[in-house]
Amino acid sequence: MLKIGNMTIENPVFTAPLAGYSDNAYRAIAHAHGAGLTYSEMVSDKGLLHGNKKTRAMLRVSEDEGPVVIQLFGGDPDTLAHAVRIVNEESDAVMIDLNLGCPVPKVVKGNGGASLMKDEALAARIVEAMVKETDKPITVKIRSGWDAGSINAGSLARKLEAAGASAIAVHPRTRVQMYRGKADWSIIKDVVDAVDIPVIGNGDIRTPEDAKRMLDETGCAAVMIGRGTFGNPWLIKQTVDYLTTGTYEKTVPLSTRLQTIKDHAERLIENKGEKLALLQLRTHVPWYLKGLPHASVVRQRVTKTTKKEALFDLLDEYFNQLMDDEKN
Repeated sequence: MLKIGNMTIENPVFTAPLAGYSDNAYRAIAHAHGAGLTYSEMVSDKGLLHGNKKTRAMLRVSEDEGPVVIQLFGGDPDTLAHAVRIVNEESDAVMIDLNLGCPVPKVVKGNGGASLMKDEALAARIVEAMVKETDKPITVKIRSGWDAGSINAGSLARKLEAAGASAIAVHPRTRVQMYRGKADWSIIKDVVDAVDIPVIGNGDIRTPEDAKRMLDETGCAAVMIGRGTFGNPWLIKQTVDYLTTGTYEKTVPLSTRLQTIKDHAERLIENKGEKLALLQLRTHVPWYLKGLPHASVVRQRVTKTTKKEALFDLLDEYFNQLMDDEKN
């Protein structure tokens, strides 16, 4: 059990906010595989204020997703405070997170995401304004700093804690690094040493052993897994099992893999309609097939499917052949 503000979280294995990926369907799959907490995609404060339908739809949380955090981005205390009020009214999320880590130029140019790493005082004022608007815990996701010459995660974390943040997630790469290079876990430890609130470690967790090593080396309270879950939600359950018992099932049965893809597809179709869901599944399915024999041929055929039945027939044909090969 882990306490964040007034919330108790069942286990310390979280999934990261992933633009274009961590939607309702992904979060439901992640929760079904044991995630203690899942995060939404980044939600624009201005999109909420302007009543953008697609942005407002990102606030929707269903029961099968478990506890969800809505992550907001922006660069102004007043607009983010207003966005928090909208989340209060329209979402069943249990927490609200402020993004101080996104390195994408479009976000940074608007004074959001990682650009706020360069203005600690403004970042603290934003958190203070957000905290005043809600009883939900306000958390923050940060990077190491803007560049190698301005590593300030520890000093910023102290200001965010003083402003009322209930937890800090740390992705220990600089904005300049984007997603390249190796995550410097020592930065996570620096933040753990700097604050009294829970610190969530993020970056380069690809196996359950990585997660335990991060917890042991940094003293962080929880781990946040991002790209390692692409097409691999079993990593979540494996990590929970490993942290709990010291062992985990390393092999995912083909029948389980097939059913999970179908479950993900069904949820996407239910949430977004068949046409859009099938387009998005052209990204998701190849991740699920990664490492399997002859997957490249199937990936090419997936890009041409426009109906759920055609996709499922293709997947059944492929996985049934793999299962037959396994028996022989």
